[in-house]
Amino acid sequence: MVASTGTRARIVAAADRLFYESGFENTSFADIADVVSISRGNFYHHFRTKDDLLHAVLDKRAADTRRMLAGWEAESDDPRRRLELFIEIVQRNRGDIERFGCPVGGLVVELAKLNHGAAPAATALLTAFADWLTLQFAAAGCGRRAKGNAIHLLAFSQGIAVLSAGFAEQGFVDREVSDIKSWLVTELDKSPVEE
Repeated sequence: MVASTGTRARIVAAADRLFYESGFENTSFADIADVVSISRGNFYHHFRTKDDLLHAVLDKRAADTRRMLAGWEAESDDPRRRLELFIEIVQRNRGDIERFGCPVGGLVVELAKLNHGAAPAATALLTAFADWLTLQFAAAGCGRRAKGNAIHLLAFSQGIAVLSAGFAEQGFVDREVSDIKSWLVTELDKSPVEE
């Protein structure tokens, strides 16, 4: 059973990566089986349909997101620093983001275009980030501005993912991160009365 669980996890990890790099629609079972080095029959033992595999990938991404957010919370008690950690994700993952965009945003858009039944589960990943960011802005004293600030910051990250792939300009990501950090300082320094 351990080998079976390990094979399943390898399939999900490979599918996660290939869905990110090539898209859900453009990734076949054969592509994934080749990466994992298993037969198609063994593949079908674990996942009967591509939609079953997609749901497993979405579950993995949700767990990865929860783990990442928990890691940021463990790293700092300061909501300002936590917000900076979110901003810096585009720098930490620059290579992949410049080539493939955002793994969450890209899948959300693709599944929406396909009118796929799993689109709400993908959107829930964005919602998890928005909710977490809202909590951080609220903890930093933003009051009623917390939700709007969270959406602004999430839109920033998605915009960077798209534009960095399109522009492929040296220094673009770092300039944008610097600008959004300046915005963050200004926004967090506003008094609650300025709401």
